[in-house]
Amino acid sequence: MASFEVQAPGARQAAMTASPQQAAFRGPGLRVLSRILLSLLVLFAVAARPAMAQSILRDAETEALLQDMMDPLTVAAGMRAGQVRVHLLSDRSINAFVAGSQDIYVHSGLIEAADSANEVQGVLAHELGHIMGGHAIRVNEGAKAATSISLLSLLLGAAAMAAGGGEAGMGVMMAGQQAALGKFLAFTRVQEATADAAGAQYLSKAGISGRGSLDFFKKLQNLEFRYAVSQDDDATYGRTHPLSGDRIQALREVYVVDPAWNKPNDPAIEKRFQRVKAKLVGYIAEPTRTLRLYPESDQSVPAHYARAYAWHKGGYPQKALDEVTALLKTDPDDPYFLELEGQVLLESGRPKDAIPPLREAVAKSHSAPLIAATLGHALIATEDPAHYPEAEEVLKTAVALDNENPFAWYQLGIVYAARGDQARAALASAERYSLEGGQAGLALRNAEVAMQGLPEGTPDWIRAQDISLVARAEVERGRKRR
Repeated sequence: MASFEVQAPGARQAAMTASPQQAAFRGPGLRVLSRILLSLLVLFAVAARPAMAQSILRDAETEALLQDMMDPLTVAAGMRAGQVRVHLLSDRSINAFVAGSQDIYVHSGLIEAADSANEVQGVLAHELGHIMGGHAIRVNEGAKAATSISLLSLLLGAAAMAAGGGEAGMGVMMAGQQAALGKFLAFTRVQEATADAAGAQYLSKAGISGRGSLDFFKKLQNLEFRYAVSQDDDATYGRTHPLSGDRIQALREVYVVDPAWNKPNDPAIEKRFQRVKAKLVGYIAEPTRTLRLYPESDQSVPAHYARAYAWHKGGYPQKALDEVTALLKTDPDDPYFLELEGQVLLESGRPKDAIPPLREAVAKSHSAPLIAATLGHALIATEDPAHYPEAEEVLKTAVALDNENPFAWYQLGIVYAARGDQARAALASAERYSLEGGQAGLALRNAEVAMQGLPEGTPDWIRAQDISLVARAEVERGRKRR
């Protein structure tokens, strides 16, 4: 893969999973209950699409753009820039949700579906409304708490009910159960409406037009039409979200009178968005689809970007490098173009050739940690011990700036092991496993090895002890659940 790094979310993002088999109780009375539970589970499973069930996509350029799109909204909400973090998930569905206290997860499919950065900012403003309203649903999986509020109407759940799956269960509910479910659904609809209104306020305060927000809701409305979701008022009872048509009507009344309504989109942000969208399509989509969307007749920067990923993904490194060369002709100092050149060379088995462009990318990006980690990887991949001191230096910088990158910790552990520092190699492994969900046992064992070889009371020893305590508690919780 080029530039993008796939990372499994850590244990702090616990999964919410529900399978029909888990609710397949026996007996007439229990079958009725199972249908009711299954209907609820379908609703939650679609709405909560948890971070743990997908992979986080890490890319320096994408993360910088999403943060620059988010920060004006965060400030408008009365918080500090950078206080709310945006994460990109590898999921082709169109969705976004909030998790934890101040984290927003955006599906890659939402970026693909959006035509402008302004549309995505409308989504981010809505999700920020959930955060500021404290709407997160707490889901305890035993390890840690996770929260998840979905942006989208539950299209699949509504479609299932329309097909009779959920309706059968609803039809046999007792009056009290129906009232309880109705109250819950009404509560979530109020949350959605509140988040819509709050998002409109944040866009207004940030001086960002609400046109993109309305355009995106129109996309959601088209999905409702495609899935044959009933648009009748009576159907609203069985939904967690208001109908998109109702949301569009309510928001239009707010947006059209806002001073920012006719304000043009930020051209720099929009230009960056088209680049990021193109490289994401090139990375996610099949190469044939990417080449249809961005044919060779298209000589724009986004098209070169998309094709570079498509050719690299398809196993044509020279064609990918030709596209990178075209990009560098437009801007030879762009750190992300240089990063892509280094990434293609590295993953094509040419780590030595990858080092110069990656060094330049790190320098011109002011030591962006993800790019620095890739440079460290290239230096180690040469298998030349002369490169190891530089690799150690850049990897230490990478984890100092971003200590939640398990790949960087893994590479740093290789360097420590190569120079015989087994204690710090074990500590790096403990850091890595502590970030990877379901690896508490390995984190604990490596932390204990590190503590045995490090001077007691030093910062590294204290860090190993911290990992050991957290991992041990997680292992114990796992044993109790069995």
